[in-house]
Amino acid sequence: MEPEFITCQKFNDPALADELGGQLDNHHIKYFIEKESRPFDPTYSFNESSVTQYAVKIKSEDFEKVNQLLKDDESEDVTEIGKDYYLYSFTDDELMEVITKADEWSPFDVVLARKLLAEKGKVLTDEAITAINEKRIEDLKVPDPPQTYWIVVGYVCAFIGGLLGIFIGWYLMNYKKTLPNGERVYEYSERDRGHGRIIFYIGIVVLVLAVGYKLSGIFTND
Repeated sequence: MEPEFITCQKFNDPALADELGGQLDNHHIKYFIEKESRPFDPTYSFNESSVTQYAVKIKSEDFEKVNQLLKDDESEDVTEIGKDYYLYSFTDDELMEVITKADEWSPFDVVLARKLLAEKGKVLTDEAITAINEKRIEDLKVPDPPQTYWIVVGYVCAFIGGLLGIFIGWYLMNYKKTLPNGERVYEYSERDRGHGRIIFYIGIVVLVLAVGYKLSGIFTND
């Protein structure tokens, strides 16, 4: 069975995706770039516009290797950055946040933040970085807060036969997030996923009954 390719990074600019692809080519790492539109997310505001993105996808087993090579590549550039770069204005706590939440920052910023802390006498060993990354993974595994609003909307839409209810139910019970190490975990709690499952099947049943009712009316009129 072929390993699953999952998203490593997303870009709004195809040139940036190609640039990352070039780095992966240099290290003989298999990947492909997929053009996609932002999927519907029940937690998004309805007025958020759809944005075309370019997802660079790699095998999950290569995630840690890719993360490391990106940091190694950026290590060569941090010495050339000017003092006007915005990280130089960060406090020690803010620099630590860049490191503890490395998945929310570019590899360059993470490497530079570690360098700036070291210059201030706060050296982080490789062991300390590993511990920080492991804790971050555990924090990210925690499901999102209860999706009470979307559960209510899902039930209402499901009972009136709306397709939106079916999709909300499917999304709540199936959506997974990708962790920085390539592991994929469910976004929502077991409770919310259970509600999603119920919403999904209620929506299916109501939709089938509604279609059956309309069809019976057509045949009756004939």
